[in-house]
Amino acid sequence: MTDTVRVGAVADLHYAKTSAGMLQALFEQTNRLADLVLIAGDLTDHGLPEEARVLAKDLAAFVRVPVVTVLGNHDFEAGRPEEVTAVLREAGITVLDGEAVEVNGVGVGGTKGFPGGFGRGTLQAWGEPAVKQFVHEAIEEALKLERALTRLRTPRRLALLHYAPIAETVAGEPPEIFAFLGCGRLEEPLNRYGIHAVFHGHAHRGAATGRTSTGVPVFNVALPLLRRDRPDAVPLHVLEMPTGPDEAGSSGG
Repeated sequence: MTDTVRVGAVADLHYAKTSAGMLQALFEQTNRLADLVLIAGDLTDHGLPEEARVLAKDLAAFVRVPVVTVLGNHDFEAGRPEEVTAVLREAGITVLDGEAVEVNGVGVGGTKGFPGGFGRGTLQAWGEPAVKQFVHEAIEEALKLERALTRLRTPRRLALLHYAPIAETVAGEPPEIFAFLGCGRLEEPLNRYGIHAVFHGHAHRGAATGRTSTGVPVFNVALPLLRRDRPDAVPLHVLEMPTGPDEAGSSGG
């Protein structure tokens, strides 16, 4: 029995109808590098079930380890997220939307998240009804994350999001769009429930790593970012999680 579980993470695959085989090399390498793969949203380019079927077929053909994912904003573009989710689940992929799952002794709680800004720039529910509805959606996603994390019973616990929970990992993007890349409301549950690490995507030009205010490691695993920062390595963030009481470590694959 091994004393570590290797968690591979990536995001923002943006599969189109013509993307069959596009990430074959990456998917095949995951079998060597990871015991579990997390995909942090934007699996499809336009949120079409047909795009999800192309991705599901590739994952089934090339990946031999469990896959857990959340949807991203692109997966909602066509207004058919339920169909996209159904296609993925039919292929044996675990899709989280406020739920938790245990794989190889590691617990993962996940949801998409939502925009809204960080710190003093966090949008508040004041003024027009549309603004209040926007903030309500951000709060609902934070509550979904909290519900997912409360269900984790494993010693090792991870959180999976599409939107960033802290500003640090979106640094590098234009400051004007920070509020559209994540929301600080997602940070509080992460600090409260003893999460060992957080993975997100969405910020393609952001920073690879950061920490919450209590020191929880946050990893931006957007595929374009991984390719930019590791041009000679497999674009997969690999986190090694000991089965014992020691702290987890990470590597670049």
